[in-house]
Parts: sequence; structure tokens; C-alpha cells
Amino acid sequence: MYQLLTADALVLNQPVPVNIWDPKGVLLLRKGEVIASERHRDQIMLHSPGVLASDWQSVSYGYTRTLDRLVRNNQSLSEIAKVAALAVGPGTQASSEQMAVTEQWADLHATLGNLLHQGAGASHFLERLQKVQDSLVPLWSQQPDNSLLVLVQLLFDRNLSYSTTHALLTAGLCHLVAAQAGLPQADCRCLLSAALTMNVGMTRLHDELARQGTALTAVQRRLVREHPERSVAVLRAVGVNDTAWLRLVLQHHERGDGTGYPAGVTTVGADHRLLQLADIYVACISPREARGPLPAQEVARQLYLGFGSTPDRLGTLFVKSVGFFPPGSYVRLANGEQAVVVRRGQKANAPRVMVLTGRHGLPLGEPVLRDCSEPTWAVQSSLPPGEVKVTLNIERLLARC
Repeated sequence: MYQLLTADALVLNQPVPVNIWDPKGVLLLRKGEVIASERHRDQIMLHSPGVLASDWQSVSYGYTRTLDRLVRNNQSLSEIAKVAALAVGPGTQASSEQMAVTEQWADLHATLGNLLHQGAGASHFLERLQKVQDSLVPLWSQQPDNSLLVLVQLLFDRNLSYSTTHALLTAGLCHLVAAQAGLPQADCRCLLSAALTMNVGMTRLHDELARQGTALTAVQRRLVREHPERSVAVLRAVGVNDTAWLRLVLQHHERGDGTGYPAGVTTVGADHRLLQLADIYVACISPREARGPLPAQEVARQLYLGFGSTPDRLGTLFVKSVGFFPPGSYVRLANGEQAVVVRRGQKANAPRVMVLTGRHGLPLGEPVLRDCSEPTWAVQSSLPPGEVKVTLNIERLLARC
């Protein structure tokens, strides 16, 4: 399958990042060749140029990483705008059903990452955020396991903005649990908006702290405590006047007993509780420079108890919805095999996995599907991503599930 290109995608005097073909499979431009003139570009456009779907995926991820690097380095908007990306043309854009889930999440990651890093300086912030949310909801509704797998894997990629991945995954987890919790549809929409934007006041710091191997400085601690208020200020500046949305963002670190921050107020409400559970859960399963992700069983136990001392209804729903071992995470099986989780199971502790290495640690030629409800293949423990010495091709993996 080919993704058709617009003329704007063919940038003059820059090497093309992949081979470009016509619809009959004739090579028009070899990877690395340069389009030297407008006339040359016009000639290529006569042949309906396109790229292979597999190449489109690699370009999408490369574009995302480049944007993330520029915004983390605080480059100007004019510099960011110079980054060229191969683009699907108007009228020829692939539908969401045709695009691989990996490509869809790469596009959403790039779009949301730009918004969060630019903050109040982003043009048409609310319209662009709404488009992200409109794309996110059907993805999570139709492909929840695939979406979990892709985003949990993105948490392990230190080349990408952690804050952006955190926002997308937190919003998705809220979406998965909200319906079972009986939240009204209007509350669900507000909850997703809050999940996507609650850290907009400290996006760059959020990225830095994920890679920091030392304790927070006094200045960093102050900024962390202030970030709910800073996030609300950004949202007000871009035109948000929804009091429920702003309340959730302002109070997402407040606690029912008044021990949270920034104001130490007591909070109630299923929407606030669910946002907080999802936020903490994503933080717990994310590796840090100073530590790996926390063991999934321990995180699930804390969720069940609502990060308190007694069973919590929303925490129980959360564990039932996500499971002990979310798709995208790594596990060791009872027979010694190492695997990546690809599907949630009927039971929270029995997912479906793809085995990556045999019991002696040697990589398999092709991943093998296992159902962990079978005692021989029961999950023995979680594994940190660095312990699994196999590079995943997520698209191929999803095709085999």
C-alpha cells in the first residue's frame, strides 16, 4: 500500500528520507536523492508519487522524534516550522481504518507534543486539541489493547517526550474506566481534556525529570508544586473557561484528606479520583533514570486499595479494566520464557503474551503466542524493559496477535 504525497512534502535541496514510487511500483526517487528545482518537483508530481506504508511509519516516528528534540531544546517556532515531513495529500489521506495504529499514535503524539510544549504560544490550541481528542476516543474504543501496547512501549522510548506519552496514556486509561464507573458523557469529555492538559504548565520539566538520575532540586520541587496553577493559567490564556475542566487540572494532585497540593484542599468526585488513579498508574509503570518501572503486581495492589489502606471501588474497576500486566509491558513466565504482553486476558493476572526469548534467554526466530491462563505459561513476574534484549517491531507483532 502506498501513501500519496503532496508537492509540499517534496522539499527542495533536501535528501528524501525514503524511496518514492509511482502507483505502478516504478522508482521515482531513491532514498538520499535531492530535488534540485521546482521543475524537477513538478515532473515528479505528474506521476502521483507515494511511499510504502512501512516507510511511512518510519518517517512518522522520525518526524515525531525530531519535533520532540526541537521543543525540548526550546527552539523557536520558526525553526520548528522548518522541519519537513512527508505528508498525505488532501483527498488522498488514508482513513483511520487503513492507517496502522502505530502511525495513528505517532501522528497524535507529534500533534499533542507540539501543543503541550508551545503552551499558550500555540496557534488554535483548542481546535487542535479537540482534533486530538476526537481521534483518541475511537482509537481507544476500537483498539484498546493495541493502543495500550503502542503507548506503553512509547513510555520506554527516551527519544520521545515522556510528558506527551503520559498525557495520551492517562487520557486513554480514563476513557477505558469511565464508562464502567458510570460517569455521564459530558463528564467523560471533560475528564479526557483534563488528562491531556493537566501538565501543560511543566511539560519541559516533566520531560527532564523523567531522564534525571538525581533528586529534585529545591527549584524543581517548587515548580512541581506550582504546576497545577501554571497549567490552569495556560489553559485560561488559550480560551478555556470550562470550570469543571479547570477544576480537575487545578486539583489533580489534591487528596481527599487534604494532604495534596497546591492548596491542600479536600476533594471528592469520581472524575477527580479516576484522573488521579490514571496519573499515578502511568507514573508508576514508567521507567526513570534512577529506577525502573515499579512491579506491575505492586501497582495493581495499590490501585485496588486506591493508594490507601482499604479497597477502593474505582481502583477495583481500574484493575479489572487494565489488568495486572498491561499490553506493552514485559513479563517472565513460569517456564523461564520472556515475553511482551499483547492482550488483556479474562483474568487480570492472565494476559496473552508473545514470547520473545526461550527459557535459556536466547531470542526466538519469530514470537510465539501464549495464553497465560495455562499454568505452564503463567506470569511469574514483571520485567523491566532493559532486561529484555530483543528489539520489537510493533507493527509485525500486532499483525501476529
